[in-house]
Amino acid sequence: MKLVRHGPMGKEKPGLIDDAGVLRDLSAHVPDIGPAQLGDAALARLARLKPASLPAVRGRPRLGCPVAGVGKFIAIGLNYADHAAESGAPVPSEPVIFSKAISCIQGPDDAVMLPKGSKKTDWEVELGVVIGRTARHVAQKDALAHVAGYCVVNDVSEREFQIERGGTWDKGKGCDTFGPIGPWLVTRSDVPNPQRLGLWLDVNGERMQTGHTRTMIFSVARLIAYTSRFITLHPGDVLTTGTPPGVGMGRRDAAGRPAPRYLKAGDVMTLGVDGLGQQRQAVLAYRAA
Repeated sequence: MKLVRHGPMGKEKPGLIDDAGVLRDLSAHVPDIGPAQLGDAALARLARLKPASLPAVRGRPRLGCPVAGVGKFIAIGLNYADHAAESGAPVPSEPVIFSKAISCIQGPDDAVMLPKGSKKTDWEVELGVVIGRTARHVAQKDALAHVAGYCVVNDVSEREFQIERGGTWDKGKGCDTFGPIGPWLVTRSDVPNPQRLGLWLDVNGERMQTGHTRTMIFSVARLIAYTSRFITLHPGDVLTTGTPPGVGMGRRDAAGRPAPRYLKAGDVMTLGVDGLGQQRQAVLAYRAA
């Protein structure tokens, strides 16, 4: 089942995508797609609906983040060995955990705005995991049962803010617009193995990242179990699981010398994960609110 939230920013309505790719409205059945709708019983009720009986949504409305009321946006760093190498970092012995501000969350095709003073804004396609039931000190063998579903995340990052300005990574990760999520939430039953998914990202039509979740250092189940030792995960929380190689920071020229490339106004990012849909973001120059 592919669950979505559609409509203007801040006024999204719940919906689903049927097998023919038609957007169907769920407003008569649930108030939103949020924490209360992400448990197994609630998702099973939605799965029993006949999509053809639901109103089709006309036109091509904006899609928002497919989950409302995200409480925590937790990210994992350096979870692919080849990305750690291109970043000049050792392969971690335990998962690297940081947070992205929930204020950076937006729809999958909303524009990404360069922060004021940005010099090194970068891209990162990732597999996102949405929690469906509270996870606290869960065993790895039970971890995936706590998942509501999966989605595409672009962990947009300002590298100077993240790495060169001291302190933690968070200030380079949570800038406004730096958390596109979606286009939809694919429920757990339709993703039997999250370690069998390809990922890709293009900038201006040029392939930058190609990866596969089978090469993660720490699996999705391991990440949930590990994170739940330190941070209780609640329904609606989003865990984004790290990026494969090919980020702008790690690019090299034909001779193997560092040749980083960063986003500029006018660039367009397109990205996706197998079975989870695609995103498209135009990059805009900073403008004051």
